[in-house]
Amino acid sequence: MNQPITSPIIPEYAVPVTAQIESLNPHYSAEKKQQVIAEIKQLLKEQDAVLVAHYYVEEDLQRLAEETGGYISDSLDMAKFGNEHPAKTLIVAGVRFMGETAKILTPEKRVLMPTLEAECSLDLSCPIEDFAPFCDQYPDHTVVVYANTSADVKARADYVVTSGIAVNLVKWLGDQGKKVLWAPDKHLGHYIEKVTGVEMVRWQGSCIVHDEFKNHSLGKLVEKHPDAAVLVHPESPANIIAMADSVGSTTQIINAAKNMPNKQFIVATDKAIFYKMKQAAPDKEFIAAPTHGEGATCISCAHCPWMAMNGLHNLLDVLKTGKNEIFVDENVRVKALQSTQRMLDFAQDHMS
Repeated sequence: MNQPITSPIIPEYAVPVTAQIESLNPHYSAEKKQQVIAEIKQLLKEQDAVLVAHYYVEEDLQRLAEETGGYISDSLDMAKFGNEHPAKTLIVAGVRFMGETAKILTPEKRVLMPTLEAECSLDLSCPIEDFAPFCDQYPDHTVVVYANTSADVKARADYVVTSGIAVNLVKWLGDQGKKVLWAPDKHLGHYIEKVTGVEMVRWQGSCIVHDEFKNHSLGKLVEKHPDAAVLVHPESPANIIAMADSVGSTTQIINAAKNMPNKQFIVATDKAIFYKMKQAAPDKEFIAAPTHGEGATCISCAHCPWMAMNGLHNLLDVLKTGKNEIFVDENVRVKALQSTQRMLDFAQDHMS
């Protein structure tokens, strides 16, 4: 019998550069931008559509979501809001798996995205054709996958988790003596192992944004701002997490900024989150953690290139044309819904 593969080979995939993506997006004059926004608002009303936006998309889209009765949050919370909202069409500003998650929870609604080219490095690192046989080698393990995965991978899992619930759920499984297979983020997996003491078989993907944070440069920034608290998303490498004053999901980072007494914060996650952080704590200063250092260059520069593909221009286009609709095979959707629902049930029973 062949030995299980403990270190899966992560497939290669093309990674766009954020600065190049941003340079290709239209740059409107103030007057033109207001015209575009007004047209988008009118089309949202006419089409009975609601805009849900991730914390990591550009400020204009986040503000527009708020102004039109939409929502800004993480991927699962976006999908839950869309499920509960009466609108017949959901416009999901984010990356592809977020649109799929919305469709998994709300199959009866039309789900559109400003672009279908917006991917996620964690999703791309874990294709189902590689992941399914990997899982098959561990039939006695409970498969737990991060929300940043395709519908197919969610369908293969026993549980889907967000970063805010992953530690609690894995600890609960460990307390029952369950063996756990984790995917796809290696850094988040390592963090969960350290906090819970539950040893897991781990996939080896990573987020290109969080993977770029540099501990040496972060140390220098901390020296420059000694009174600043360091807030870190657990998708970051262990040496960055070790420097944190608080580690948490996007929502937990925002709450930490609001509730901690510090007036300055160094933030190790996508800097587009600053829009909501400034709303939560308008009297505080936020500094992006460095993604560069001596001899290093950044690809994301603390902003996801795929998130940067979302803009007012393609939001307007998708409302005019109805293109970029998300479809999920029904058999896949039903299985993915089961693994997602198990997490929602766990949250209600153990975290409410």
